Amino acid sequence: MNLLGKIVYLIMKSHKGMRPHDITILLKIISLGDIDWLNKDLAQALFISQSEVSESLSRSVFSGLLAADKKTVNRAALMGFLINGLKYVFPVQPGTVAKGTLTASMAPILRDYFPAEDIYVWPELNGATRGLVIEPLYPGAVNASKQDPMLYDLLALCDVFRLGKPKEVQKASELLTNIFGQGDDYISC
Repeated sequence: MNLLGKIVYLIMKSHKGMRPHDITILLKIISLGDIDWLNKDLAQALFISQSEVSESLSRSVFSGLLAADKKTVNRAALMGFLINGLKYVFPVQPGTVAKGTLTASMAPILRDYFPAEDIYVWPELNGATRGLVIEPLYPGAVNASKQDPMLYDLLALCDVFRLGKPKEVQKASELLTNIFGQGDDYISC
């Protein structure tokens, strides 16, 4: 790596701003409940590197979304950020029609509440549904969601906060509050 590359790397490494996969890591910690976990467990479950997990946890502590123990999510702060800030920090615009995994208001957690107007999907080669493509918060979301139904529900709610209509956002807020309050008693759709 040349000198300029090293400088850019060090600047990027010192960046304390949140990144999209930071949100997913926090949601995964919530979905694990009282299960003891290590950074390598999060990395494996989310299809990212252990160093990315470690750096993400540090950024989340810095932002106040995670306690200094790097295990306890500040649920109230995270909920406020998801509902009110996610659409500004990690915006999304629907793309072309393709096959994929349902998300946002057509995901299982929300589809009984709203008529099928816009169908949004995360792109997936072997997806079962055709819809408008939206990019998930991070590339491994589809695979990680297949292994963890609660994480799938949480990420789908995040997509509602990123692009949903006011009534969808209101319902997603209620469901998020419910999930965050239930902990281990949560049953996925």
